[in-house]
Amino acid sequence: MSTCELAGKPPTDDMLVDLSKLEQDYYEGRPDPEQPTQRVAFGTSGHRGTSSTLSFNEAHILAITQAICQYRAQQGIDGPLFLGCDTHALSEPAVRSALEVWAGKGVEARVAGGTPYPPPPAVSHAILTHNCGRKTGLADGIVITPSHNPPQDGGFKYNPPDGGPAQSGATSTIEQQANEILRGGLADVRRVPYEAALRASTTKRHDYITAYVADLESVLDFEAIRAAGLKLGVDPLGGAGVDYWGRIAEAHGIDLTVVNDRVDPTFRFMTIDWDGKIRMDPSSSYAMQGLIALRERFDIAFACDPDHDRHGIVTRSGLLAPNHYLSVCAEYLFRNRSGWRKDAAVGKTLVSSSMIDRVAASLGRGLIEVPVGFKYFVDGLIHGQLGFVGEESAGASFLRKDGGVWTTDKDGIILALLAAEITAVAGKDPQQIYTELTNRFGNPVYQRFDAATSPAQKKALANLTPEQVSSTTMAGEPIVAKLTSAPGDGNKIGGLKVVTENGWFAARPSGTEDIYKIYAESFLGVEHLVQIQSEARQIVADALGAAGV
Repeated sequence: MSTCELAGKPPTDDMLVDLSKLEQDYYEGRPDPEQPTQRVAFGTSGHRGTSSTLSFNEAHILAITQAICQYRAQQGIDGPLFLGCDTHALSEPAVRSALEVWAGKGVEARVAGGTPYPPPPAVSHAILTHNCGRKTGLADGIVITPSHNPPQDGGFKYNPPDGGPAQSGATSTIEQQANEILRGGLADVRRVPYEAALRASTTKRHDYITAYVADLESVLDFEAIRAAGLKLGVDPLGGAGVDYWGRIAEAHGIDLTVVNDRVDPTFRFMTIDWDGKIRMDPSSSYAMQGLIALRERFDIAFACDPDHDRHGIVTRSGLLAPNHYLSVCAEYLFRNRSGWRKDAAVGKTLVSSSMIDRVAASLGRGLIEVPVGFKYFVDGLIHGQLGFVGEESAGASFLRKDGGVWTTDKDGIILALLAAEITAVAGKDPQQIYTELTNRFGNPVYQRFDAATSPAQKKALANLTPEQVSSTTMAGEPIVAKLTSAPGDGNKIGGLKVVTENGWFAARPSGTEDIYKIYAESFLGVEHLVQIQSEARQIVADALGAAGV
């Protein structure tokens, strides 16, 4: 993948989104549900799109919200619905539209009191807190965010009473019903005007920030951070947690500086990502240039994306790769959380680094490898079977110190603060600890790239079987596993993973483009990685040929 010449530089004025036009298109756009790109489509992180392409408009939000109300009724969910959102420009209009429907349907909506942007971790925490010990009156939630996607994007995600991303059965039902509502011209939607919705008895204020910040003591060792006297820096990247960090510093007595407290839906304060887009990705060195430039001021610094479910860790050496930090977290947490179950395992997505596998084995802990999607970790976190879980795109969560569930959605805030705890307790930063891990287990190289494909090939790739892979070796090593289902839970991975002793690749079709994504890793160096990547294309092509495409 070629890197744009503007990568790492501030955006020019002509690159900024036209906020007025974006909102106008949101309200005036009329999506055609017979067009695949204009339908409601729940991917791994809910429905996403933008108003100018008729993929995220008021019609979508009204239909989805109505469908969620119907789903709640079908499932007997009659408690409050907690509402989170981020700072993307389309998030606020979507909040208004959704609230009109909830009030019209008589659903109790818990909207933020005080800070206006409750991030997904705070919503998951609120759902779990409310539902603890209950059998009736269970709560669920909605988070309105496209995560770290560009400023023009919008997103809408449903979290059921378990507090995490909804499972496929729920999202399929909601998606189907929402599209039926769209086809019916929104005739089934009951809504009231926004001002009336705000005054409705079912619309109630909830103090997300106080409850979340106060409870952080149960999941992190602030005493160690205070005792070490660490100087910390954080960049909220203009996101939903912008008001949380000052409260955290005050409540827990840590030396934490917010280096940027601006909230601007154009995100003009960002630096351009690798492909020339404004993207608030805390795992990208191009997008994180602002904080990286300040790294000498702090013992450890960190950032979160706009919905604060992903993390980026900056040491004096620079930005730590997500897979590297996940490996360090697993190593540290299982050695320093005596309150966790002795059989609590490490959870990872199947495209995350095999360094995590080696760390788990050294700890004597089980490894649960699941398909891409945080929803596959929810049950294990609730029951304490998974102590720490992470995915390659810098999303993770872990248990409270006593082994109880904290959140079942990604929580960038606790992962960021954990970097401070690790530095305080270990006396070395996460990058230094990762270097020690490479001395013990090898130094892997990891990369993801895209390959062009056709719609028919994408469909076939998502439905391959191991028997359709004829190759017995890859990059000079015997193939030890051909996976189309995740070994940790047996769920279909929607693609293929091929493994040798010292390397692997995984191929997954894109949900929105005619490409498939190839993730690859080698413990034998760059040349071996390149060989894996080259042979991966042929292995996929041969398997698709065996599938008849």
